[in-house]
Parts: sequence; C-alpha cells; structure tokens
Amino acid sequence: MKDPADNRPLWTPRRSGESALEKLQERNGFESYWQTHDWSIKHPNDFWSQVWDDLKIIGDKGNTFFIPGDDFISASFFPEARLNIAENLLMRGADHEIAIISILESGVRQEITWKELREKVAATAAAMKNEGVSIGDRIAAWTPNVSETVIWSLAALSIGAIVSTASPDFAPAAVQERFGQIEPKLILVSLDYEYGGKHFNLKERVNEIKELLPTVQRFITTSAFEEFISPFNNSDLFFTRLPFNHPGFILFSSGTTGKPKCIVHSGAGVLIKAGEEILYQFAIKPGEKVLFYTTCGWMMWNWLVINLLVGATIVLYDGSPAYPIMDRLFEIADLERIEFLGASAKYFDSLRKSGVRPQEARNLSHLRMIGSTGSVLAPESFDFIYNEVKGDVHLASLSGGTDICGCFLASIPTLPVHRGELQGPCLGMAVDVFDAYGNSASSHVKGELVCTVPFPSKPLGFWGDDSNEKYRASYFEGFPGVWTHGDFVSKSETGGFVIYGRSDATLNSRGVRIGTAEIYRVVEKFSEVQEALAVAQDWDGDSRILLFLVLDKSASLDEDLEKRIKTALRVQASPRHVPDKIIAAPQFPRTKSNKLVELAVADVINGREVRNRHALANPEALDWFADHEALKN
Repeated sequence: MKDPADNRPLWTPRRSGESALEKLQERNGFESYWQTHDWSIKHPNDFWSQVWDDLKIIGDKGNTFFIPGDDFISASFFPEARLNIAENLLMRGADHEIAIISILESGVRQEITWKELREKVAATAAAMKNEGVSIGDRIAAWTPNVSETVIWSLAALSIGAIVSTASPDFAPAAVQERFGQIEPKLILVSLDYEYGGKHFNLKERVNEIKELLPTVQRFITTSAFEEFISPFNNSDLFFTRLPFNHPGFILFSSGTTGKPKCIVHSGAGVLIKAGEEILYQFAIKPGEKVLFYTTCGWMMWNWLVINLLVGATIVLYDGSPAYPIMDRLFEIADLERIEFLGASAKYFDSLRKSGVRPQEARNLSHLRMIGSTGSVLAPESFDFIYNEVKGDVHLASLSGGTDICGCFLASIPTLPVHRGELQGPCLGMAVDVFDAYGNSASSHVKGELVCTVPFPSKPLGFWGDDSNEKYRASYFEGFPGVWTHGDFVSKSETGGFVIYGRSDATLNSRGVRIGTAEIYRVVEKFSEVQEALAVAQDWDGDSRILLFLVLDKSASLDEDLEKRIKTALRVQASPRHVPDKIIAAPQFPRTKSNKLVELAVADVINGREVRNRHALANPEALDWFADHEALKN
C-alpha cells in the first residue's frame, strides 16, 4: 500500500533568521533542525536551561537543570528552582495591550487588557485567601471557555493552589467522578451556556453537583463572580514561588475505559514544555492573536492560556464551531485578524465535506498557522486547507495529549509540510517508533509511538497513586523505562510521522495490526458516509472486523454502496482492511472533547461492561450497539 503521505511539499518555510528557533540553532552552531533536535535530547541539562532563558522565566533558576534519576518517573528538572506559573503568565504585556478576547456564540465580545487582567487576578486571589485557600488546595471550575475561568485559574496558581477544570457539558455524575477524587475547596460554576443555537440552563445540574460534592466549601457562579471579588478590588498581586515539581494542574483522562485518571502535573513543567512549543515550534510572538477551539475540559485549554507567557493575546470562543455558519471559526479569524487558529481534525474534515470554501468569503491574510489535533488529520484535509482555506498557511498537525499536557509531534517552522504527515518531534522529545520487540522501526514500518528520554511535563503522578503503580502501568509496561503513548504510527523518510490511530484501538486482521484511521481515510471519502467507526468483535474463536457507518440522510447502505466500499478498501489499503461486516448506525459515542470512543463500542459488542458511561457526551448511543441483531450472526 502506498503510504498516505506522498512526500509532496505543500508549504515551504521562508527563513528570516529572526525566529527563536533559528536563533537557538545559530547560537549553538547547528545547521539544521535535526542537529538541534539531536542535541536537545542528548543534552537535556543544556537544552532546557536555554529554554528557561529564552522564555525569560521569572524566578530562581538554580544551578542544576536536569537529574536523570533511577528511571523515567524519578528524573527531575530544575530541582533548585523556585517560581510561580501565574507570575510568568501575568507579567508579559503592557498595561494598555489586550491580553484576552472572549467571544460567545451569541456574539457577545469582551476585551481584557493586561492591566485589567492583573487587577482581577489580584482581587480573585485575595477573595480566595479570604476563604482560606492556601498552598496545595484544589480549586476547580465547571465552566464555559470564558475569561472568568482564566482569571479564576491564574488566581489559584498565584497562591500555589492546584487547578482542575471541566466543561459544563459534563454531567453531574461525570463531575463527581473527577472532582470527587480531588476534593476541591472552591468551585466556580456556570448556570447556563449556549451551543448550536440552543440555551442550556444548568441550575438543576449545579444543585445536583452540590449534593454529589459535599466536601466543597463554597460554590461561586460566573454570574456572581464580580460580586465575589469586588470587596478585594484594590488588592496587590502576590505570587508564592514554589519548587519546580509543585503540582499546578490536575487533568483527567477521557475515562472511557474506567474511572478517570487524575493526572497530576507540575505547573512549572507544563509552563516550560508548552512554552518551548509556543516559542520554537509555533514561533508565536508578542501581540499575536491565538485561538484554539477548545473546552475547559481539554488540555488544549491549558495550552492556550500558556500563550500568555510570550505576550500573545489569547482568544476564547465558547459555542459551536459550526454555528450559525459552518466556518464560524474562520469568520472569527477574519474579524479578529488572528495569526494562529487551531481546532480538531474532525472540524476540518466536516468543513471539507460541507463544501464550504473559507478563502472565498474571508480575509485570512493575517492567518499564518493552522493547528489540528484530537485525532488523525486525513491527507484530504491537508489538500482542503491548502486549496480552499489558505495556500500559504503553515499547517501544523499535532500529537500529544492530556498525559503530557503538550505535544510529542508538532510543527517545525524551518521545514516543509508534507501531505498527511506530522512534521516531526518537538525539541527535547526523544520520539521514536518501536516494533513489538522494542526495536526502532524503519521508515513506513508501523509500530508504537514511544519517548525514550524524560521531559518536564511528564506527570508527577496520579492523584491517590502514591506507589506510582497506576502510573507505571499506564505508560511503561510495554517497554520498561520507555514512555509508550498508545498511538500506532510510522516514520517517513522526510523525518515526519504518519499516525494511523490509537494502538489500543487497532485491529488484528489475519495476524496483522491495522490502525482504524487507515480504514477511515478510505471510507470517509464516500459522499454517502458522514463518519465511520471500526472495531473488532470476538467471534467463533477468533475476531472479526465490524465497520459501522453513519450515513448521509439521503443515503442508504445498499448492496452497491457496500460493494464499492469494500473494493475501495481492498484497492486503496489492502485486503486485510476489508471488514467482515458493514453496518449502518444512527450515531457514535463520543467523549466531551468530541473524540470517537472506539473502545466503548468494542466493550459493548463483546459483552464487556463499559465502566464509565458518564465520561461520554452521549452514552445512550451505546444502547443501539448492545441490541443490534446484525451483531449476533
């Protein structure tokens, strides 16, 4: 099978010598990105020290920047350092400049200057201290992607508290499963939000959450936020400088295969890792506007906020990215003159299938970079972006996750973009592809995405997992001492990577592992198909591949369509990619961040308990799979 990436450059960089990455290379005497990358993973002490300096981190750096430790988990960064993440995020812009632009689906727009942001954070921190909040307390938010959430989080971080956020579409039971584990002292909640032209009243849900979380000292609503902080409006900013490994964030796994994991991250570790990406990989500059479409329940929200570190303006959008028009995000990019726009691969794929051509209706002259993550960005979506959105944009297909609150693979501004490929590993990330025996795989050989050298944003651990038993089981059982991320990938001769899907959702066909994305790439080209989902079902002592399709309203799964799909898979992929059965389905289960949940469907059709239905945005979708007659013969 021909590799999905055909090595055709779609974008070629124009080097100025002025980017932070180019200056880093020149300062160290390197002629290429690959030389720089090799140095960054072999000399982490020197590399991360320079990252600290280039980011102009405020705090005490110390004299030691990396200690290998006994293993991946025990390795430590900046063991002598003391800093505060909020101080570093708040002290970058001039008083009159805009720090945050907040836009709601309804069109309500708000600007907050750096001076106003600092004042509101100071007042909020004082109000929190008045409630008894101190170092190590957990502070949570169940809110839309609005400015109050950012202010709330920065205030907590300034004190030394630990921040955890979730979006308001999480059901009360799902909120309890997350926040109930960490027992926050205060929670910021919203009483309503808008999505897709609908208004959602959350008062009953808030009351239910209060019942489910009896240890919370106080609930504050976003509508009463100003009232909560107003008595402290004249407070001074104060930052508690803490060790590098002090917890700053608790993020949660999607929780589709069990109780959500409470992943504890060093605030400073996330700061310097995301800062590296923002500075070197994405070349974001002071004053640039950055919008990444996200909810507060996805790690990209944390990443977006950390763009304040380089003096960028962060643009918060809360609502549907496709309402009232499909290219709503590009409309905002036009109106706000945004330089960096990010969204999920699913959004770009939906936009492509809708027939919308943003470049015909929008002025995107300021847009220099588009980011895509959350799932595999199909080669056809690469074509769409360059043909129908902007021909000279730098397209950054990204891979990382909640586990590291950052990226393994990202953009490289000094190298070309190739169709279907992620450009390469971030600096400091020793990314490789391992075969089943733990050997580094050759180009185009599919295997596990691994990282062989520690990095600053590796989790401190899981909440309540003092022995690190769950931590080790999650990432280090596959290859001892090596981080195994759970992505099924291959390397390209360009130095880039191609992702085929999650390795824990890959299919075994006649003894050969197949990534689900390989099937989706072919099947979702059909105009009749809106979306596809493939899983394995235990059958007659072996397994069979089932392909479920959500069809266009005007289409039906007849013999002709089924035959065409199977032929396309056989020709464009391989005979092993042809499913044993093709079945039309009404909808697929998804996480709150809109990812397909293949594993939950696999559990249902194989008679296994789905251990965390509350983590799904639409758990009722699973009922159809449990009862469908086609799965019984």
